[in-house]
Amino acid sequence: MYHILYNPLAAHGQGQRKIQGLKDILRGQDCLYEDIREVKDYKALFANLKSDDKLVIAGGDGTLCCFINATDGILPENEIYYYAAGNGNDFYRDISKEPDKLIKVNSYIKNLPTVEVNGMTKKFLNGIGYGIDGYCCEVGDQLAKTSEKPINYTAIAIKGLLFHYKPTNAKITVDGVTKTFEKVWLAPSMNGRYYGGGMNVTPAQDRLNEEKKLSVGVFHGSGKLKTLMIFPSIFKGEHISHTDVFSVMTGHHITVEFDRPTALQIDGETVLGVKSYTVHAGVPAKEEVATV
Repeated sequence: MYHILYNPLAAHGQGQRKIQGLKDILRGQDCLYEDIREVKDYKALFANLKSDDKLVIAGGDGTLCCFINATDGILPENEIYYYAAGNGNDFYRDISKEPDKLIKVNSYIKNLPTVEVNGMTKKFLNGIGYGIDGYCCEVGDQLAKTSEKPINYTAIAIKGLLFHYKPTNAKITVDGVTKTFEKVWLAPSMNGRYYGGGMNVTPAQDRLNEEKKLSVGVFHGSGKLKTLMIFPSIFKGEHISHTDVFSVMTGHHITVEFDRPTALQIDGETVLGVKSYTVHAGVPAKEEVATV
């Protein structure tokens, strides 16, 4: 049996509609659908799974991230699959080139990195956005409260670059080595390559690398006009050629400190008033990935 946990609120409330594609994939299979918001006791749910039952998470990056944190340390041995029914779907974009597939994710959701910020510690799936990306999530959250229209984060970023967002100075420490940067626009720490709905910010990052190293990218030292000219190239990962304004460092322990409070996002979840965050890599682990 396929036990499907779906999020009807994914994709700005379109999750219910989007899982029709999943129903088409699993037509003829024995399936049980359950609103993931209604799950109160994951231990009890997992205890009732038969050894050959398969668990499916259907939603966006945020749905999968919430599931990961709610089940940390208690995941069953059953095969766990993911169906992308969100808006940005950066996790799916990172691990699959084929649309509308069920992806086995057991290897991806174990031994994940953690972030410590404002007294909170949690696992993250894709990355920690800090700088104008956190600002975009902050503005997007405000717009979502007053409108049901899809949020255009690219437009928010461009307006922020031109008028509203002010870059910071930053101190970044990677495995004990500290560097300082001026006029920092972005300082994300990444487990995968993508965030922000398709921004390929760290194109060399492999979330299944054997050393479990993370990447921190720093967009720094440029004025508004140059930043605006380079910014669109992030979606293709071509911004890394601008080595005078974009730097990438890799390691297991990363701390980013800004000289003023700025919004931060954890797989799309906004945290306000952040002056620093620290991430720690997970324990090395690698498994074969399968698709159906």
